[in-house]
Amino acid sequence: MNIEVVRPRELGDSERARWRALQKADPSLDNPFLSVEFAVAMDRLRDYVRVAVISDGGRIVGFFPYERHSFGIGKPLGGFLTTCHGLIAEPGLKLDAKALLRACKLSVYDFDHLVAGQPTFAPYESDVRPAPVMDFTSGFDAWLEQVKANSPKNLKTVRYKERKLGREHGELRLEWASADPEVLRTLLAWKSDQYRRTGRVDRFAQPWIVELTDMMHAENSADFAGVLTMLYAGDVPVAGHFGLRTATTLVGWFPAYDTEFGRYSPGMVHHMRMAEAAANAGLHMVDMGKGGKEYKDWLKSGVLYVAEGRVSRPSATAAVHWMGRTPFNKARTIVMDRPSLYKAADRVLKGFGRVRTSMQHQESPNAVSQEPTGAR
Repeated sequence: MNIEVVRPRELGDSERARWRALQKADPSLDNPFLSVEFAVAMDRLRDYVRVAVISDGGRIVGFFPYERHSFGIGKPLGGFLTTCHGLIAEPGLKLDAKALLRACKLSVYDFDHLVAGQPTFAPYESDVRPAPVMDFTSGFDAWLEQVKANSPKNLKTVRYKERKLGREHGELRLEWASADPEVLRTLLAWKSDQYRRTGRVDRFAQPWIVELTDMMHAENSADFAGVLTMLYAGDVPVAGHFGLRTATTLVGWFPAYDTEFGRYSPGMVHHMRMAEAAANAGLHMVDMGKGGKEYKDWLKSGVLYVAEGRVSRPSATAAVHWMGRTPFNKARTIVMDRPSLYKAADRVLKGFGRVRTSMQHQESPNAVSQEPTGAR
């Protein structure tokens, strides 16, 4: 095996074509966060992005995209922004993971959404988690029947609110794959407000993440694209989502809604309509990502599996990193795995968000309240 480390932007047309071919050959790699287009976009914005090109006898057998931070700390490409990472390689390829780290000049590689069961990293998996998906391979109607079976009450409630929203604010329509940058700006403003309101860090306060989103929105090929959907009541946007897709899989990324319409559960209404539009567009699946909200369990009709774990080479850096990260990762897993703890943590963060919003209003008396009437 020969391993050469380059910047993703340095890959030639033949190497990018090989990457796409490897991805298509293995269904477990059917995720846009594993696509070469995403790696190239990240490389344009972040200096620490690298990819290991793995060859055997002069033939490329795999690619390993990653981030190399100070002191040789390795992180998955996109880190906290993504819900899937791993080795894009021929099925069954098994490397010496520590030798791979050595070639990449990494002392440690910490992962939490790795494609589960990859032979190179399987020995280092500490936990495997389900990622709920909406599966349309048997058709949209079959998926809808599964949703009904999961919770008839939830489906009835959402359909009632959907009709009520239409009656009171105008006929509903979903725009699929909007190319309008102003529609994207609206969605991101809602999302920033949600982050602040619920005590989370506002990702879009970082200009490079906004730029990445814009770059992804401009992508539109058969194998990779940004997909912006927006639900309208009359001519008014009420809920939307921006995600990435391959030829067959859409991945959930940034859903948000206008809190003025919160009592109608517009996020859920949007998800139902987005699912139908995705199926009609020929997509086989919407990957909702692991953990988090209860609505995923209601909408799911299948699961994928992602792994958490850590590979390290003996070094002081790896030891310090382990002491800093392992307790946090374990605590996060415990919270995410227990709905009661997740709800409690969510309430605490929302409390922080309300306090912060109140303080901001005191500092700016003319500010308009953004308190939601029904956050999802």
